[in-house]
Amino acid sequence: MRNFNVKVNGKSYSVEVEEVGGVVSTAPVAQVSAPVAEAPVSVAKAAPVSLGAGEKLVAPMPGMVVEYKVADGATVKKGDIVLVLEAMKMENDISAPCDGVFKSASSKGTTVNTGDVLAVIS
Repeated sequence: MRNFNVKVNGKSYSVEVEEVGGVVSTAPVAQVSAPVAEAPVSVAKAAPVSLGAGEKLVAPMPGMVVEYKVADGATVKKGDIVLVLEAMKMENDISAPCDGVFKSASSKGTTVNTGDVLAVIS
């Protein structure tokens, strides 16, 4: 058995770790239930938008729309960068999947999940 002190959200806990056949498993010394008081976070969610027909540009990962590189109604070509999506503190350029006219489905600062529609190109 090995003893470790672990600090979680500013509170220290003592834990014992037992090595079993080269695999480390953890067992708490005591049942601890510390309430976590976090400030509520206000996050803008993507609102349903009537986008019409066309090829949907969907979010490849969860993140936040940082910037639209083209305006609604602009003509784009396949591969043009149309928006920037921030995920895990990294900015990711999202490109048009086809040629057509761009129409955004959300606004700057909107939080999206994987598969959410970011825009439609028709």
